[in-house]
Amino acid sequence: MSGPRTGLFAYGSLVSAESAAATLGRTPPDPVVVRLPGWRRRWSQFRDNLAVEKTFARRDDGSRPPHLLGLNLEPSDDESEAPNGALLEVGETELLRLDVREMRYDRLEVDPMEGFDRVFTYRAKRTNRATEPPPGAVVIGAYVRRVERAFEELGPGQLPLYKETTGPPPVEVIDAVLVRDRIPPGNPREW
Repeated sequence: MSGPRTGLFAYGSLVSAESAAATLGRTPPDPVVVRLPGWRRRWSQFRDNLAVEKTFARRDDGSRPPHLLGLNLEPSDDESEAPNGALLEVGETELLRLDVREMRYDRLEVDPMEGFDRVFTYRAKRTNRATEPPPGAVVIGAYVRRVERAFEELGPGQLPLYKETTGPPPVEVIDAVLVRDRIPPGNPREW
């Protein structure tokens, strides 16, 4: 990519090269491992599992949890909470694809870093932020496993740092199956 460099700070499933490639339409080059000061990562993004573009059911009994939790960024003055992640080089068209994937998040610009002129990340929209998990909320196990595997592959010490700066999911983690699919292209179908 020529001209000014644009980066994406990935802090969850987009840390996975495989997951990012499904949205970008290309395998991203090796990421730059960074931390994002002024922020912390929490399990504070939620979606209505029964009303959105994809609905999941519990694999064991077929019941449908009302809400699903995912990772989110929240402001923080505590530098020890700064989340680790992957800085990926992206183009304008790729940002638009990412916006579709991250439909429950707002894209926001953060301080430039590591040779990138502009850096963006995603934070849950106000309507999708939860200071406390909504009743009946769960986390999909495939999401947890993908994120943890991505941080393990990111390099030595990255998975322990991810766990230290995130904490465990505050609700039950379930095995789930997709039972309704109106998912836009490039958006994961496993969670």
